[in-house]
Amino acid sequence: MTLMLHAGAETIDYDGLRQVATPEATSSHVPIPHFRVVDLLKTTLGMYGHEVTAEHHGVSPDGMRYFGLLSLRSTYTGYEDTVGVRNSNDRAFPVGIGFGSRVFVCDNLAFIADQVIKRRHTANLKRDLPGLIGELIEPLALHREQQHATFNRYKHAQLTDQAADHAILSMYREGIIGVQRIADVVQEWETPSFPELDDRNAWRLFNAVTFALNGRVIENPQATPKLHRIIDGVCEAVH
Repeated sequence: MTLMLHAGAETIDYDGLRQVATPEATSSHVPIPHFRVVDLLKTTLGMYGHEVTAEHHGVSPDGMRYFGLLSLRSTYTGYEDTVGVRNSNDRAFPVGIGFGSRVFVCDNLAFIADQVIKRRHTANLKRDLPGLIGELIEPLALHREQQHATFNRYKHAQLTDQAADHAILSMYREGIIGVQRIADVVQEWETPSFPELDDRNAWRLFNAVTFALNGRVIENPQATPKLHRIIDGVCEAVH
């Protein structure tokens, strides 16, 4: 996750955020305190089984603009996602909340996430925001449940070296790994960097690829589904 403050905003902790003044409402603009947006977000996240493990906040010098990031851990151990949030009480931009595995928030107004919602500062914002957040988060909670089942299947699919070699070659042919990465994947398959990957199974192969790519598999939106298709095919072949 990335919170970049280089256009004047400064970091602030949650207690300091509570002290930031909120302007009075007008007939066309109803400001909401920055900390209240964070509170609503945390409450809704908790309802869907996400635990906030880290948080970072920033405000503009006049306190009118807020930028933040929350790191999450789902009920399924080992999966982390990020929530980006921004709020403006000077009408510069609407409340924005972004959710996903890749989130970028900057005080130059760059706001990037897998899924984003934006809402104007109206009288109904406080009432509607929890429901809007829930609509954003609930699909990902279901995705994490499905992902958990997938990885469990990988852990129970034992592979021979020949099956692993065939899968690695298929990854090269599909463009998931380049020729220069084949040796790295083979090395991680034969001698994993993490001792807990002692079983020669599909989970070990999956981790060999993601480790060798140093996490860059998610930078190519087509690579991840291709990788899962190949690993799924290996699992089907051994059952």
